[in-house]
Amino acid sequence: MNIGFIGLGIMGGPMAANLVKAGHTVRGHDVSAAPVERLAALGGEAATGVPDAVEGADVVITMLPDSPQVEEVAPLVVAHGRPGLLYLDMSTIRPETSRRVAREAAAAGVRALDAPVSGGERGAVDATLSIMVGGEKEAYEAARPVLGALGTTIVHVGPAGAGQTVKAANQLVVGGIYGLVAEAIVLLEASGVDPAAGLDVLAGGLAGSRILELKRHTMIRREFTPGFRIDLHHKDMGIAVAAARQAGVALPLTGQVAQLVAAARAQGHGSLDHSALLKVVERLNT
Repeated sequence: MNIGFIGLGIMGGPMAANLVKAGHTVRGHDVSAAPVERLAALGGEAATGVPDAVEGADVVITMLPDSPQVEEVAPLVVAHGRPGLLYLDMSTIRPETSRRVAREAAAAGVRALDAPVSGGERGAVDATLSIMVGGEKEAYEAARPVLGALGTTIVHVGPAGAGQTVKAANQLVVGGIYGLVAEAIVLLEASGVDPAAGLDVLAGGLAGSRILELKRHTMIRREFTPGFRIDLHHKDMGIAVAAARQAGVALPLTGQVAQLVAAARAQGHGSLDHSALLKVVERLNT
């Protein structure tokens, strides 16, 4: 397929590269020149802007930081896309934004899906992302061949906006686990127990998780090179809290995790990986 890909950051860059590897023609655009050059070096094509990336495309993918960026780009995708275009917004944004984009796209004959992902940079590089898709079933089925080049768990979870709601649930769970792993490390170290040995045991038992599998050793070494930045998780926790309010439910642990993430950002750790919640828990104990 001819694919326009807009947003070639930590996640979008390797995702676009995997689409090239899968044999698709990918025209990429980003606000920075370097990611576009990297894609071109891997066999993709450099677009001069959003319209250039969209024109002639069978599929357009956006992977953008937040709702305002999607609200800016989506009308350009709709305006320059041909009728029947499949538009996959894989950003993590507010569910109501995804619903509005889907309505406006449908009015112009464009099929829009919200398809946020989980798995971090490693999952993007390895094409092992989990992808939660909201929108029309027919559009989802049409998107499967493209999504299959990006992830291994691909699920249609409901109508427009449902993918974003599931992603909000994902982020509150991820944030909570990071917070608890951080507390476990602080407890083990303060008790004179080797945290590496302790977390090895936890990872092999009922407490095991993908986070313990991938991040326990770097957390113990206090290595917080971003795979997913605190700044973005802070945004995502805001989406989760807002979704809970809109649904009329109380999520007290989510609120507490949101405050821990906000504290990490306030303490100047916004550019670090979200595993840097450990620094917040350590600060509470000094």
